[in-house]
Order: sequence, then structure tokens, then C-alpha cells
Amino acid sequence: MNKVAIIADTVACLPRELVEQYGIEIVAPNIYFDGKVYRDWLDITPSEAYQLLDKAPELFSTSGPPPAAYVQAYRQVAAKVENILCITLSSKMSTTHNAAIAAKEQVKEELSGTNIEVLDSQTATGAEGFVVLAAARALAEGRSLAEAIEIARRVRDRVDLIFILETIRHAYRTGRIPKVAAQIGAWLSVKPIVTIRGGTAHFNGITRNKEKGVNYLLEAMQKRVGTKPVHVAVHHTAALEEGKILEQRVLAEFDCVEHWLTEFSPIMGYSTGRGTLGLAFYAED
Repeated sequence: MNKVAIIADTVACLPRELVEQYGIEIVAPNIYFDGKVYRDWLDITPSEAYQLLDKAPELFSTSGPPPAAYVQAYRQVAAKVENILCITLSSKMSTTHNAAIAAKEQVKEELSGTNIEVLDSQTATGAEGFVVLAAARALAEGRSLAEAIEIARRVRDRVDLIFILETIRHAYRTGRIPKVAAQIGAWLSVKPIVTIRGGTAHFNGITRNKEKGVNYLLEAMQKRVGTKPVHVAVHHTAALEEGKILEQRVLAEFDCVEHWLTEFSPIMGYSTGRGTLGLAFYAED
């Protein structure tokens, strides 16, 4: 019997094979469309969600998972483990972290024999995924819960996320993208480049075309990792071919010890729009 179970959310954009390999329990935010509710990634794929968004943007909305979703997840894994580590999307970008904490309080008497720890990843998408994987791999190696949390925190402190938007107009839907970037994009018809630092989105630059923007992403990654071995998640929002091209450039220009290509969760894609490309990465010690 495993002594520790990991719970994560779908915004971490983890490939299904890694979720299954490490037995990670997934909690999903909700997608609402025309009176129906879909659990992100579980009831609907990113591609299907983007098709709905294109069909009728005014009928499409999202929300973080409620505490009840975490209560259910805690109950499901508590029968198998002595400890639970729940890693969430940045608390500054979503109510997800607060929901996980609230659920912990709700079940503390019912699951009094199970220790539940909730860790704020302070990031999103594949960067969050790497924090989750760091903990999962530490536990798979036989590390203790405390050691796994410390290793996850170290990766949290090193991981970067940078992406370029095809258009800024979707950012007004959620307010997650800095207002100044939205204004610049609207005024000059440029493509903003955004990073996630300290748990929030920051305007990082602008470019007038996608090619220069992709070069900017790669140059920013080069400055951060140099020649060190690197873990990379290549992201796209309904732009698979562009994502594949970016992935090939990453493989050609960097020493990748791990890489995966994945769509942005629609929870993020709702505010970034189609055509977004991004890199989540960190260098090994």
C-alpha cells in the first residue's frame, strides 16, 4: 500500500501516461457551455472545448473546482494511503487552492487518520505539472512526504513559464493577463509575451509577428538554462502544427532530458485564445 497519494488539477497539463504512471489523482475545474457542465479533461478534451468556445464564446465560461470536488478526491484516496499531498494551481490566479484548503477542513474529522498537505505551486500549466512530477518522482524513489514537498518546492523556485499570445482580446474575459499588456495589444495590434512569476502573470514584451515571438521564447529559455540539461513542456492552444515546430526547435537547440507537447487546458486557453504558444521549463541542478 502506498503511503502517500498525490492530487493535482488539470491545469497542470500533465500527459495522461504520466498521470497513470505515478497514480496521480486528478481534480478538474468546470467548463460551462449552453447550460451544460463539463469537467475539464475528464468529460471533454481541450480540442472539443475550443470548438465550443469558437462556436459561441458568449455561452462559454469556466470556474475552478469547488471544495466538494476535493472532498471527493480526498475520500477516494484516503482508503489507500496514510498521507495525501495536494498540489494546486497558483492561489493568485484561481480559487483552486482555497477550495483544496476548505475541503481539507471539511474532512479533517471524517479522515482524521489521514494527513493532508496542500501545496501552492505558485504557477500554472506545465510549470505546475513539473512541480507535481517532482513530488511524484521523489515518492516513487521512496522519499518521505516531507522530502517530496521540499523537492517540489525546489522545482517550484526554478521552473519558468513564458508564452506568446496570437491576440490579446481574449484576456479581457478573465483579467488574468496584465491590463497594460491588454492595452498595448489593443492599441498596436502586436502579440504580447507573458510570463508567470510569483504566482501571477506579468507582461514581458511585445512582438509584431509570431516568428519573432517564438525566437524570443527560445532566447529567454537559453538565458535561463544555458547548456544545462532541461525539462521542457511545449504548449499550444489549438495550434498543433505550430506546437510541433516549436518542439522540434527545442529538441534541436537544447539538451532535453524530458519533453512533452500538450495543449493548454481550456481553463487557461479561455483567457489566452487560440494560437498561443508557450514553454514551461527548468534546468537540472
